Amino acid sequence: MICVLLLAAGEGWESPALADLEAHPGVVVLKRCVDVDDLLASVTSGQVDVAVVALDAPGLDPASVAHLRRHAVRPVAVTTARSDDLDVREHAQRLGIGSVVGAGALAMLPEVVTAVEEGDTRARGDDAPVEPPAPGSTGDPGRVVVVWGPAGAPGRTTVATNLAWEVARRQVDVVLADLDPYGGSVAQQLGILDEVSGILSASRLAASGQLDERFASVCRGVGEHLAVVTGLPRADRWREVRAAQVDQLLERASVAGHVVVDTGFSLEDEAGHDLGGRPGRNALTLAALDLADEVVVVGAADPVGLARLARGLVDLRDRVGGVPVRVVVNRMRGSIGWSEKEIAGMVEGFSRVAGLHFLPEDRAGLDKALVSGSPLAATGDSALVHGIAALADAVFPASVRPASGKRRQGRSKNRQK
Repeated sequence: MICVLLLAAGEGWESPALADLEAHPGVVVLKRCVDVDDLLASVTSGQVDVAVVALDAPGLDPASVAHLRRHAVRPVAVTTARSDDLDVREHAQRLGIGSVVGAGALAMLPEVVTAVEEGDTRARGDDAPVEPPAPGSTGDPGRVVVVWGPAGAPGRTTVATNLAWEVARRQVDVVLADLDPYGGSVAQQLGILDEVSGILSASRLAASGQLDERFASVCRGVGEHLAVVTGLPRADRWREVRAAQVDQLLERASVAGHVVVDTGFSLEDEAGHDLGGRPGRNALTLAALDLADEVVVVGAADPVGLARLARGLVDLRDRVGGVPVRVVVNRMRGSIGWSEKEIAGMVEGFSRVAGLHFLPEDRAGLDKALVSGSPLAATGDSALVHGIAALADAVFPASVRPASGKRRQGRSKNRQK
């Protein structure tokens, strides 16, 4: 049985197409979607085989089609023009759609829907991208490491920014992407004054099918090996970025090197928050987590922070499943009255984690770095710098230099599980 979603975008062919599909014994139409956002949210259920879409549906772009294929959903386009029209074929090719049916040939639609697309041999659940690697890509893609933490400003951005910088200063290419839907601050931490938002630029390029070729234009270089995709200039502009475009951005970034992602705090899935089923603000964070090779969870060392960390780890595990989760207990200080061993016992009681790290409080060092718009390591040596370096050793082991393995001890201890 082939399960189908239908998005006609108000076209007159919707009713006859629906009748033809429902009359076929091997096809079941699960839903008539109201718009592209509704379609993209619906395919994440894992129950869909084919999406029949209007070729000219507003918002249908290469990133949307890539999102469909990533969820093992084959797109079939319907056009009001002749399907063999050159402009129609070129438009479909730009979108990445190989099957096109003219509105005058709807009787063929069930046959096209039930046919196996040539070359489309990927099994459901395979997360590898269908699209070929971007031109010029070589070797294996970089790792995608998502830095997440619960509410309360535990230090997500500080950890993400300085983790990326630490790996970059080992002469390893890194892309740092600010995907905090509540208004990112990576640019401010690194002293990037460019008012052009990297994530908004990437979203527009993904919509036009140009992100692969023009990826470098959305990045701002910090040193020789760190490229930064800056975040939203205002928190209310999250609506301009779709989850499918985040997917395309991170996949393209992983061709350029390792990827470190700064995200928002909320894991609430708002896919059905209105009648249209449009993704909500947290779709940016959730899309990043869905592509993560590893998640670094940042929590504060105080009682409130640890309570939030406990709840967050439970919610996160429900979201990421078997993806490795590494915990960073940030702002560790003697005045709290708990030892690292005691806190480790608490954290390990919440969830089984891939590793546990402690980063010491260093308010003076962080203030100096923020005021100067520099990474922490650029302002001088400290226990916190050593702690970040030890975290980088664990998260990106290939970046470790043989001669430097013994110098990164400090107070940051990696407790492997």
